[in-house]
Amino acid sequence: MESRNSLTQLLETLDDANDGKTIRLQDVVETFRSRGFGPLITLPALLALLPTGGVPGVPTLCAVFIVLMAVQQLLGRQSPWLPRKLRERGISHDKLHRTVKRVRPWTQRIDKLLAQRLDILLQPVARRLIAVLVIVLALGMIPLELLPFAAAMPALVITVIGLGMTADDGLLLLIGLLLTLGIAVCAFLLW
Repeated sequence: MESRNSLTQLLETLDDANDGKTIRLQDVVETFRSRGFGPLITLPALLALLPTGGVPGVPTLCAVFIVLMAVQQLLGRQSPWLPRKLRERGISHDKLHRTVKRVRPWTQRIDKLLAQRLDILLQPVARRLIAVLVIVLALGMIPLELLPFAAAMPALVITVIGLGMTADDGLLLLIGLLLTLGIAVCAFLLW
């Protein structure tokens, strides 16, 4: 099994490679390469999961962005494509450096839990099926926005799946699939 960079190493690579410049979203995509779908799915899902997700419109905007990323993965793209305006958006290196320094203890803890395992869920066909699941979950966030914080359920599952994609951790992807199954069973029983 090939050795993969940890989340902490990827953040440090992004931090080191862009010393003194503005860090664009495209730089993030290039640093994460094929794992670029994971962070671009995880971040909006986290935004919808956190208290900001209770603000009207936020879950829908997050869901639309997640769907756009997942559709690209479904179509077999190796890394995400972003519109130029979005690709060029960024933050200063100083701000990124402070953020990396602040989150490093957390990513180091997360790295201890994550590993490249269950490779069957990391294969192209499995990734496409997971993309379909992410699309369905994200689309489910839109009507759930009408109920306060209800969109947090699919957002949580998408966060787990996105983190699994970012870390190439098939076990985390499996946990996301099981959470989805649990939500589907609960929804069916409540219906």
